[in-house]
Amino acid sequence: ASLDRNGLRPARFSRTKDGSVFVMSETGVVPELYEADIIEKGRLGPGQMINVDLWSGEFKDNIAIKSEIASRHPYGEWMERQRRDIPKMEPPTERIYDDETAMLAQATFGWGLEDIGMQIQDMAGGGKETTYSMGDDAPLAALSARPQPIFNYFKQRFAQVTNPPIDPLREGVVMSVGMTLGKKESIYKVSEKGARLIHLKSPVLTGTEMTQIRDYSKPDNGGFKQTILSTRYPLEDGPEGLEVAIKQLCKAAAAVVRNGSEVVILSDKAADKAELEYSTYIPSLLAVGAVHHCLIDEGLRMDAGLIAETGGAWSTHHFACLIGYGANAVHPYLALETVKQWWGGERTQKMMTAGKLAQTTVGQAQDNYRKAVENGLLKILSKIGISLLTSYSGAQIFESIGLGDHVIDTSFKGTTTRIGGMSLEDLAKETANMRPETDFKKLVNYGFYKPLPKNGEYHANSANLARLLHKAIGMDKTVSFATKRDKVPNDGVKPKSVADYEIYQASLESAPLANIRDLLDFDSDRASIPLEDVEPIGEIMKRFCTGAMSLGALSREAHETLAIAVNRFGGKSNSGEGGEDVLRGIPLTDVDERGRSPSFPHLAGLKNGDSANSFVHQIASGRFGVTPEFLVTAKQLEIKMAQGAKPGEGGQLPGPKVSNYIAGLRASKPGVTLISPPPHHDIYSIEDLAQLVHDCHAINEGAGVSVKLVSSVGIGTVACGVAKADADVIQISGGDGGTGASPLSSIKHAGCPWELGLTEAHSALMTSNLRERVILRVDGGIRTGRDVVIGAMLGAEEFGFGTIAMIAEGCIMARVCHLNTCPVGVTSQKEELRKKFPGTPEHVYNFFEFVGEEVRVLMAHMGYSKFEDLIGRADLLNESEKQMKRVEKTQGINTKPFFSGVPDSSEDRSFLRTVNGEIKDTIVHVNKFSSDLDRRVCAVPEIMKVIKENTGEASAEFDIINTDRSTCAMLVGDIARAYGNRGFGGTVNVSFRGSAGQAFGAFVLPGLNVRLTGEGNDYVGKGLHGGEIIVVPAEDAGFVHADSSIVGNACLYGATGGDFHACGRAGERFCVRNSGAYAVAEGTGDHCCEYMTGGVVVVLGSVGRNVGAGQTGGIGYFYDPDDELEVRVNPEIVKMQRVVTREGEAQLKIIVERHVEKTGSVKGQMLLDNWDVEVRNFWQVYPPSEAQNPVVTNTEYETLRVSASAPDGEMCFLPAGAQLNEEQTARCAD
Repeated sequence: ASLDRNGLRPARFSRTKDGSVFVMSETGVVPELYEADIIEKGRLGPGQMINVDLWSGEFKDNIAIKSEIASRHPYGEWMERQRRDIPKMEPPTERIYDDETAMLAQATFGWGLEDIGMQIQDMAGGGKETTYSMGDDAPLAALSARPQPIFNYFKQRFAQVTNPPIDPLREGVVMSVGMTLGKKESIYKVSEKGARLIHLKSPVLTGTEMTQIRDYSKPDNGGFKQTILSTRYPLEDGPEGLEVAIKQLCKAAAAVVRNGSEVVILSDKAADKAELEYSTYIPSLLAVGAVHHCLIDEGLRMDAGLIAETGGAWSTHHFACLIGYGANAVHPYLALETVKQWWGGERTQKMMTAGKLAQTTVGQAQDNYRKAVENGLLKILSKIGISLLTSYSGAQIFESIGLGDHVIDTSFKGTTTRIGGMSLEDLAKETANMRPETDFKKLVNYGFYKPLPKNGEYHANSANLARLLHKAIGMDKTVSFATKRDKVPNDGVKPKSVADYEIYQASLESAPLANIRDLLDFDSDRASIPLEDVEPIGEIMKRFCTGAMSLGALSREAHETLAIAVNRFGGKSNSGEGGEDVLRGIPLTDVDERGRSPSFPHLAGLKNGDSANSFVHQIASGRFGVTPEFLVTAKQLEIKMAQGAKPGEGGQLPGPKVSNYIAGLRASKPGVTLISPPPHHDIYSIEDLAQLVHDCHAINEGAGVSVKLVSSVGIGTVACGVAKADADVIQISGGDGGTGASPLSSIKHAGCPWELGLTEAHSALMTSNLRERVILRVDGGIRTGRDVVIGAMLGAEEFGFGTIAMIAEGCIMARVCHLNTCPVGVTSQKEELRKKFPGTPEHVYNFFEFVGEEVRVLMAHMGYSKFEDLIGRADLLNESEKQMKRVEKTQGINTKPFFSGVPDSSEDRSFLRTVNGEIKDTIVHVNKFSSDLDRRVCAVPEIMKVIKENTGEASAEFDIINTDRSTCAMLVGDIARAYGNRGFGGTVNVSFRGSAGQAFGAFVLPGLNVRLTGEGNDYVGKGLHGGEIIVVPAEDAGFVHADSSIVGNACLYGATGGDFHACGRAGERFCVRNSGAYAVAEGTGDHCCEYMTGGVVVVLGSVGRNVGAGQTGGIGYFYDPDDELEVRVNPEIVKMQRVVTREGEAQLKIIVERHVEKTGSVKGQMLLDNWDVEVRNFWQVYPPSEAQNPVVTNTEYETLRVSASAPDGEMCFLPAGAQLNEEQTARCAD
């Protein structure tokens, strides 16, 4: 049995006295396995394996197996003799072109001013990709009127549910961008020949490294035969010349490989300006893909490595495409030349002198650029769950949008393309159109990223669009609390204007083509009906939702205004991933005649009865703000699997936006940037998503559970799995969704249009007879009633509005969300900017009312009185001949084959109801037998009495097995609904005996004490908020407690408080995203304290790698008598020291004493018996935010915290240097 290198999937094993070995993904699978017979309980860590030799009966652990294999051959000697290495070398500083020639080369390859001013500056100047905001509202490349690099016709695919993404930021230890060149031997032949390769430290090669590779062609230095093949051809050959040139290139490549070339360099490099002027080139991605597939077809691909030497690659996406379609390395000669040109520019030098850019040499600037590309590649790999670039090379993990079948068959065989598009001739013309005028003075600013006032690329969410909408909904942006709000009637809200909304509609209808839906038109099968025959607008508006925009990304004013407005008409507001103030759960009753409330003094236009509580509460991978009260006050709980603007990545909140208020809600440190991990800690398969759905249904049985996915090919299969996992709602987000902060390449190149994803999901659910089990919701760039109706016809029942809803409350599309400088306070946390917020709930309400009325008009025109009768009716859509003629680049686009595949539901409409004929929106799934134990716990009369009376104490005991999941979550829900997070005044003690199923003790809160005698699986203490969880082995256990696994992976994930003690070892990712719990285990796997923002963790045994990765708060104590911890700590943020303060020692000792008292730990007692010596074997790990903590540094303070909470819910403190006094002993000892 073996485990993946990242240790995401669990594997537990037990060995018994009679020599039996049991291996399972969950412990407790074998019910008759007696603890007294077990001599060892263990788990497989990342990349580890175990083996049982059935002949000899020998049990081999990870070290024994690998040592045996490693000793079979002299691998080290083979590598020493045969392998040649290309380390990272000092890049050349001399220029290859003068400025004029460089600019001509840049223009012919499609470079724009933005690419240098944004991407090159950020990458070369800071070593990082450009961060941007607001999503991608520019046209698809195939619909754009402007020439686009071929890379823009590809969308990166990403992992969601079916396999987990990886965390390149905090878990890069398992990833590598190393590559190899040369002839690869068969993996079935183990010989010295297999070591004869050129190993590249980086796939991004500089000129110096290219020279070194050429040097390895010498017979006395490796003898790696090499050939350079030019991909340039005469411009005079015309558009038809591209296909001819590709065929000639492939023929030549196959010939040189047959003749022994082991490295083939495909180069579009021109020698001089003259060659640039008379020749053009095969786009590098076309060339690489064509040669790659040609060599595969000829059976030669493993005989040579491919290097793309190109001037057309500068973005991380470009490199990913080249490597993904077969390149083993890339020499971006023009990008490196541009870095040198940029570095030597007058503006750059002035910025360095002024301190606006870090001082660098020209070589360092090139190194920074390469570093940014490498990190970007790691991020792209991680999104699909791949650890090694060697695995990504040639894997073709992309979808094409806008390329025709012949192009795909030529260079990208096997790649999905669903709507056809560009031919080879079209691409040749587009390449030629990039060439500048003969007398050009500077590069074109295409405006692909930032909208330009004129002559730039079209952006749907423009400042002009915002002005039109503001006029329609009656917004005066000069009115705010910073100006004259209190002096004007109705808070400055003017009457809404139907005429102005029609102008807003017309501006979108006449705008350049941007989305697939722009090519579609309605083709009704009924005659029109009077508008008054259409169902009321309220029935339509209740299907509207706001996007999941977090409090933090948005200001309080913006976030609360959206919630209040949408709640007024019965829609579904969404909290996003930042949690929510408990104050918002209480409807307003204190609003005066001016529309002001003392509860929300920063808002205007309020009414008594308004509620700022979001209908949907989101649970994201960062678990920010996820507390019991947050979960039970939701009407729907949303699990964020992916985000449209950056699928496969976690959320991001820049440090300047983490104010004291935001940090309080998120249980983090003010001013410290918050980055959520990718969604893999407790969702690495569909079974684990089902577990999180189960957790949500357990703590809040009355709330539906939605799962947010992002459109991508294959989403239909995922949607079916989500439906089977008992989700109630599936949300399909488009890849153009908005964001407060994201890497630019993620915004532009990941995720597909929702039209494709929604159609596939609806069709798959229909075909699998699962459609009646879920509601489908869609969002991503929805702006009008027309968008809503098209979404309905493709299968959606509900509709999310994100960016446009922000515009409706005052956003002017300044696109500075990530900088905290929003001029109208929509996305800023600065007090002075928030006062400029112009929006009121009435403005937002007006917008949604306009959209609802537009839907009614369209329904009347098509002859439909009920909105639900349009859902799934893709047969009422057709290609618009008028719109298809507006496509400038190609006549190859054809949407009919894809959309015609939607199952016909014109007659059978049963999918709109549950199997029992009930309205889906009123019914939620209920956990079955896996929550029966929880129901029994909740039904104990003594426990019910204590909860009802909010006083007293009750105890109960139960047996537990591993099919009992989320145990105690229902009990937590009962308490939290009655008393919130910390209002429970009673005490409930529940003991269990056996093997607990996943998520045992989820969300436990103050006043609830849980004890498990036996063992737990993954996610013990998930979301722990207070109280205590104790896990101990059975009394007759025959194994050494401290050496054996007692709980699984990701325990205490997202904990916000409480105390936890495990008398045994925990798995990987112990206390990931802990922000308040005090936890003790006797050993852990990799990634302990990852992303931790608060609390204290004590580990009394060995730990795995990567301790403290991303830890921005909290303290860790690690027992390390063998001095092994230093190499296992991730030093990027945290520091380590011995326990040097009296306060630190007092905190540690009391926690260990409590651990021994609670668990009877032999290991803990051994440490206490020899404390003065053993305390010196502890390391203290802490981040900069804790540097002034008295347990870290000798500073002035009043009290010292030693526990997360006491039985009464109050914090428990110990005066400096003191022992527990009588009163504290009474409060805390038990």
